[in-house]
Amino acid sequence: MGAPSLDAAQASLAAEHAAVYGYGVLGGRLSGARATEARDALTAHRARRDALARTVRDLGGSPVASAAAYALPYAVPDAASALRLAADLEDRVADVYSDLVRAAAGPLRQEAAAALREAAVRAVRWRGGSVAFPGLAERPGAPVAPPST
Repeated sequence: MGAPSLDAAQASLAAEHAAVYGYGVLGGRLSGARATEARDALTAHRARRDALARTVRDLGGSPVASAAAYALPYAVPDAASALRLAADLEDRVADVYSDLVRAAAGPLRQEAAAALREAAVRAVRWRGGSVAFPGLAERPGAPVAPPST
C-alpha cells in the first residue's frame, strides 16, 4: 500500500476527528432514543478514529491530529438542526471512506467498506431517507482508479 492509501486513511482520520467533535455538539440537543443513538454513534466514531490512527502508523505515517475545535456548517440550536448535522457528518464520513475503498486493498479496503456502510446506514436513520450511492452523492463524474495490488 502506497501513498494513496496513506493519504486516504489520513483524510478518513480527519473526518472521524470532526465527527467526534460534531457529535459532542449535537448530542446535547437531543433527548430520549435519539440521544442514545447519538451516544452510540459517538462511540462508533471514536473507535473508528482510534483504529485509523493505528492504521496510519502501520502505513508509515504520523496520524493527523484533531483540531481543538471545528467550524460547524450552521448553527445547531435545536433537535431538528442536530439531526441535520448528524446526517451531514455521516455523509462526510461516507465520502472519505469511499476514497479509502478506492485507494486501499485487502483488509484495509474491507474495513473502509464496512465503515462506509455504517456511516450510510446512520445517515439514513438521521435523515429518514437515503441516496443511491452513499459516499458518491456529490461526485457523479469522479474517475475511479483501481487499487494497486
